[in-house]
Amino acid sequence: MTSPVTVDVNVFVRAVAGGRDDFHSWPSPPPVRGNPAASVVGIFNDSREFSLWLTEHILANVLRVLTGPPPNGFGWEAARAEEYVRLMVEIADASGGGVVTSGETVADCRDHEDNRILECAAASGSILIVSDDTDLLSITPWRGIPVITSEDFVGRTDAMRRARRR
Repeated sequence: MTSPVTVDVNVFVRAVAGGRDDFHSWPSPPPVRGNPAASVVGIFNDSREFSLWLTEHILANVLRVLTGPPPNGFGWEAARAEEYVRLMVEIADASGGGVVTSGETVADCRDHEDNRILECAAASGSILIVSDDTDLLSITPWRGIPVITSEDFVGRTDAMRRARRR
């Protein structure tokens, strides 16, 4: 059984737009150096300990940011961004997670978009939220759910896996 986790849009975007990582070749197990956001996606791609939960809103925002014009977007072609979003859904499904519909409206964070991440966490019963957003990190724990950075998530997962091998 895997533990449900919600990942913020900024982590998904940085996984492919924040370094040299190609979303077709995430290693398994992921490295603990380089691009932490890409390593987060690699951990879910392993489908060992965690299940990835998404909402249609999260997927739409990843598309919007990747295809949007700079400076706020990355100017990707729609087909490439859509391929990445399809891969995110495949990874979520393979990990035991998936796409969930938010059941409640949350207004606990000052940023509207961050509240959509919290709604996903509530709807999926997530035990953890992974985000590099200071607004979300500042409210940890939210309803008892820790909010941690992508770097912290990768480091803790690596430590957990190493301890299990002993």
